[in-house]
Amino acid sequence: MKFYCFVYVLLLLIVISTRTLSVAPLIHKNVLLIVADDAGFESGVYNNKVCKTPNLDRLADRGLTFDHAFTSVSSCSPSRSAILTGLPQHQNGMYGLHQDVHHFNSFDKVRSLPLILSQAGVRTGIIGKKHVGPEAVYPFDFAYTEENNSILQVGRNITRIKHLVREFFLADDTRPFFLYVAFHDPHRCGHTHPEYGSFCEKFGNGEPGMGLIEDWKPVLYSPNDVIVPYFVPDTPAARQDIAAQYTTISRLDQGVGLVLHELQTAGHLNDTLIIYTSDNGIPFPSGRTNFYDPGVAEPLIVASPIDRSQWGHSTSALASTTDILPTVLDWFQIPFPTYYIHKKNDTVHLTGRSLLPLLGSFPEEDRWSIYASHNLHEVTMYYPMRAVRLLQYKLIHNLNYLMPFGIDQDFYVSPTFQDILNRTKSGKETHWYKTLQNYYYRKQWELYDIQKDPTELNNLAYKPEFMGVRKKLAGFLHDWQKATFDPWICAPGGVLENAGAFKEHPACLPLENNLGIEKTEL
Repeated sequence: MKFYCFVYVLLLLIVISTRTLSVAPLIHKNVLLIVADDAGFESGVYNNKVCKTPNLDRLADRGLTFDHAFTSVSSCSPSRSAILTGLPQHQNGMYGLHQDVHHFNSFDKVRSLPLILSQAGVRTGIIGKKHVGPEAVYPFDFAYTEENNSILQVGRNITRIKHLVREFFLADDTRPFFLYVAFHDPHRCGHTHPEYGSFCEKFGNGEPGMGLIEDWKPVLYSPNDVIVPYFVPDTPAARQDIAAQYTTISRLDQGVGLVLHELQTAGHLNDTLIIYTSDNGIPFPSGRTNFYDPGVAEPLIVASPIDRSQWGHSTSALASTTDILPTVLDWFQIPFPTYYIHKKNDTVHLTGRSLLPLLGSFPEEDRWSIYASHNLHEVTMYYPMRAVRLLQYKLIHNLNYLMPFGIDQDFYVSPTFQDILNRTKSGKETHWYKTLQNYYYRKQWELYDIQKDPTELNNLAYKPEFMGVRKKLAGFLHDWQKATFDPWICAPGGVLENAGAFKEHPACLPLENNLGIEKTEL
């Protein structure tokens, strides 16, 4: 009997093998993830006709452009941790910046993308800004980052980046690869390297003391020609600031072109999924560290060499940077591992989704909400926020709203913010859409009808006719916080009790601090 079972199994395996061999061979799949630093929509891809980005434009011609993509947190390290773990910052533990005195890290048991891929036989590499830790959670086989090099060289010197990409591709390694190129452009540098200009726009331009980046052809812009976004004051100082930003964006774009050329030269242009995005909003008022759209809306291009039906198209589907991990795993057909971070019964589940179905001939745009979570940027900037975003409405919950909104060191010394400060102190017209007073001090709840009020100036949260909308969105937000084990789920009006007598039935217990929470079982 055993012999006949063996023969049956053997014949079955032969049939399966024959069927497998009869179909077209699988394409050797790889992933190239390109992340810009504080980049926004200053590109031809998003209809900016002044800032020249021919390489990003060409990439968009090979992929699908997302018009409603958002970061899950508007801060550098937390955002990068969310990209690489698929988890919001409050779940993966990267509450604020990683470097220096800030020293935030993800929890030791978090399973990041490079870790999952490496264990599945995928070669991993990172070039540029890493800005996350610890190393055991975020290991890469090939790594040239600020941890072992100058960030200016591996993040802004596009010739150096080109050579490192080439080195990665020339390695004698036949495994599929995941290469993460994290540019430092167009991040500000007036705080750390003011000699190079407010955006490091002079770094490597060939002028005395600036060094030379051989492959960079600097593109200079007149302040009179730049496009001033609605959230930036239209002043000479701000225009000059934007002109410097544009020059740095052009260097980023030329770097993207070099990376894509190396990919093509290595023979991988047609077997590699390419994703381009940024970590958070641009470093201007209402931008980075904010949950207003200038702070969380991101460029996103996803280019697949397999299904070309959406090449050159755009989509209005909602997308989040927490979608990148499930998208990459889907591409490699690698399952998300089962694991927990703190308690065995609290299994980690992704709340993001793969974007690959949207690249097909009949894309489904069935998502109706995305979420965001922020605690800190710099260690002194404790201003926790949670948000839920629909296509029409956005609800922001400012947990520490009785304190003024924080300003980071990098933005504080910027020409734009200094101009706002000086004009405010002297009583001059700021030409800004807000005042410092209403920028610093915000309501606990902010509800905006994005379609009717894209500048987010008309807070509907306390208007009786919108109480139903606010309550509904607050319910969505609470459910997401519960699903992602958010320790701040009861703040600011209550305390989370989930141990001892409350182990089986965790609850939010009221603080009686006049912030309105009642006892709520989770």
